Amino acid sequence: MRTAECARKTAETDIKLHLNIDGSGNCTIDCPVGFFNHMLHAFCKHGLFDLTGSLKGDLEVDQHHLIEDTGIVLGTVFAQALGSCAGIYRAGFCLYPMDETLCRAAVDFGGRSFLVCNADLTGIPLVSTGADGKESSFQTDCFEDFWQGFVSTAKCTLHLDTIRGRSDHHKMEALFKAAARAVRDAVSIDERRGNAIPSTKGVIV
Repeated sequence: MRTAECARKTAETDIKLHLNIDGSGNCTIDCPVGFFNHMLHAFCKHGLFDLTGSLKGDLEVDQHHLIEDTGIVLGTVFAQALGSCAGIYRAGFCLYPMDETLCRAAVDFGGRSFLVCNADLTGIPLVSTGADGKESSFQTDCFEDFWQGFVSTAKCTLHLDTIRGRSDHHKMEALFKAAARAVRDAVSIDERRGNAIPSTKGVIV
């Protein structure tokens, strides 16, 4: 079982996550931001990852701290669960369509943290109304912050590109799903490789 858990508590956030890479797509997260919760569920469903935990942060300031720190913790549990990365494919790619939107993700768990994010978002927050009738929003400029946090601790290179699209909702959701599929392929076990490290260096650091 490739599993890991991590807790990150600061003066701004309190994030706890448990990951099972070889899961079935279950996501049980106590998340106070509706659209972000939706994205985490999509990531798990399309990556077949099981993720549980809770997210708390200083939302009275804004959403940046909570969303970035969640990315940091999610990257940490991936790095812990993968360990030496022995036996995995290491790289993955997905081209994902969603109505008028077409997005692309490519990832390499090669030990180097780097993000290229061309999401082509407007920067206008998405506004929704909850079951309680209260209005809430998602700060779209935090999208890139999440993935920057993720690559910083997952020690991977990730390229996210919106090829075309109109709706910011569709762009972000398609990118989350594309990333999930790319990560899923990258961390899958390559039976031909055995338990070898997928690097000419003999180690991934």
